[in-house]
Amino acid sequence: MSKPVVAIVGRPNVGKSTLFNTLAGERISIVKDTPGVTRDRIYADVNWLNHNFTLIDTGGIEPDSGDIILSQMREQAQIAIDTADVIMFIVDVRQGLQDSDSKVADMLRRSHKPVVLVVNKVDSFEKYMPDVYEFYNLGIGDPHPVSASSMLGLGDMLDEVVSYFPEGDTTEEEDDRPKVAIIGKPNVGKSSLINKLANEDRVIVSNIAGTTRDAIDTDIKYNGREYVFIDTAGLRRKSKIKEEIERYSIIRAVTAVERADVVILVIDATEGVTEQDAKIAGIAHDRGKGIIIAVNKWDAVEKNNDSVKEYTRDIREVLSFMPYAEILFISAKSGQRLNKLFDMIDVVIENNSMRVQTGVLNEIVAEAVAMQQPPTDKGKRLKIYYVTQVSVKPPTFVVFVNDKNLMHFSYTRYLENRIRDTFGFRGTALKFITRERKDDER
Repeated sequence: MSKPVVAIVGRPNVGKSTLFNTLAGERISIVKDTPGVTRDRIYADVNWLNHNFTLIDTGGIEPDSGDIILSQMREQAQIAIDTADVIMFIVDVRQGLQDSDSKVADMLRRSHKPVVLVVNKVDSFEKYMPDVYEFYNLGIGDPHPVSASSMLGLGDMLDEVVSYFPEGDTTEEEDDRPKVAIIGKPNVGKSSLINKLANEDRVIVSNIAGTTRDAIDTDIKYNGREYVFIDTAGLRRKSKIKEEIERYSIIRAVTAVERADVVILVIDATEGVTEQDAKIAGIAHDRGKGIIIAVNKWDAVEKNNDSVKEYTRDIREVLSFMPYAEILFISAKSGQRLNKLFDMIDVVIENNSMRVQTGVLNEIVAEAVAMQQPPTDKGKRLKIYYVTQVSVKPPTFVVFVNDKNLMHFSYTRYLENRIRDTFGFRGTALKFITRERKDDER
């Protein structure tokens, strides 16, 4: 089941980014005392009392006038309404109730989505509580007084947020059809690819970048097996973002990737692989999904005997953090090699769910350690006691060592490569967790 999505909405300078950073546990959003400084929606995975959810920090409001602030707030609220399971509406106790707060509250109320009203900057409950009561006038429930900067009142607020999450909704868990998210920049052919696979125009196709606004599910049957393909809005470079709505397409990719078993990153062969492709791929890599890189419009590229080799080298260079990703050269227009795509999806799903027996795993690790001695520091050598696989999707391994400070990432990478050499794990990330265990605890 995919994680619930919680969106933070509010006027400029009410403390949305401060609250986001406090809940996310790190400074992800830039916080500056200038309205509109949060240029893009930024997301983070948050855990509260065993409830995991994706938190979205909305932004992108660049106020030139009161009218602009209100229109952009409405746009922001609409995106939150469309994508979020719960909306946190942030207001400022010191600025008091504003006209734009009331107008956005009307939108949120009519959406019938759960809204948690958060009154920020309440650094003293004694001093500010009379002012907090004013926000009952918004008519969207009890105001929750908090101070994001002083971390006051956050527990009660989060209790309210998670109370709206669905309890025991197993409908998605019972759907064991492979889910495949199609991500990539605008206009690389994501919708065309799905339409070709489905043999019908299910998704709007246009050469206007950003035509696909929402994630759209399409059921496709191939060789007797059903797949669910999730098309997403294209992600653009910041400098090219014109419409406010484009700023929020990244969260649609995040939520689509969250639901998927396999992610297909579509690259335009005529443009080549770019840094923007790397940023988009990073969303899937960070979440440990199976990844296939589909180089589309391959029929439109002038080729020689080394074209595939050269293009593959370029992809591996730009996407160096995911050397495990499978690469396929296709044409959504002509259907070239699309039959191989389904075979590759099946292989990647299998590898993402593969389990390795502990005994066999430790034989491979012992052999790897014998071939390349573990690192030392100040005369102390890293000892690897044993390794065990603890979960799948992605395959996750715990490595028990004598001192985790000696476990350099380069040696972890070396062990990963040896494990891949033996078991394959094509198309999927592997996750390694290092745990310390003293000699006398063995």
